[in-house]
Amino acid sequence: MTSVIVVDDDRDTVEVFCEYLAIKDIKVLGRGYDGRTAVDLYKEHKPDVVLLDVMMPDYDGFYGLERIRKIDPDAKIIMVTADLTSDTEKKLVDLKASAMIYKPYEIDSVIETIEKVNKDNIVLSTAPSN
Repeated sequence: MTSVIVVDDDRDTVEVFCEYLAIKDIKVLGRGYDGRTAVDLYKEHKPDVVLLDVMMPDYDGFYGLERIRKIDPDAKIIMVTADLTSDTEKKLVDLKASAMIYKPYEIDSVIETIEKVNKDNIVLSTAPSN
C-alpha cells in the first residue's frame, strides 16, 4: 500500500484529499497546512509520496520541497498548484519536483500521478483539463 502525506493550507482540501485517498487504498500518514509542517511530517513518517501545495502563507511549498530534498534527494514529491506561470514551473523543475499537478485537477488523475511517481519514479507534469 502506498503511503503519503498531504500538505495544503486549505483544510477542506486536505480533508477531501485524505478521504478520497483512503477509498483508493492509499495510506495517509500525516496532514499538514504549511511547508514547515511538510518537512516535519516527512522526517517523522518517511512516506512513499508527498503531496505538497505550492502557494501557502508563511512557509510555502517551495520551502518544503527544498528542505525535504536536503533530507532525502530521492523523495517523491508531487507539487500541486494553481499557478500556471513559467517562473513557478521553472522553479519547481530546478528544485526537482517529482511531478506537478495543476488545479483544478481531476482526483483520478492525482491517483494516477501518485502511482506513476511511486512505482516508476517518473517526473511529469499534469496540465489542467479544460
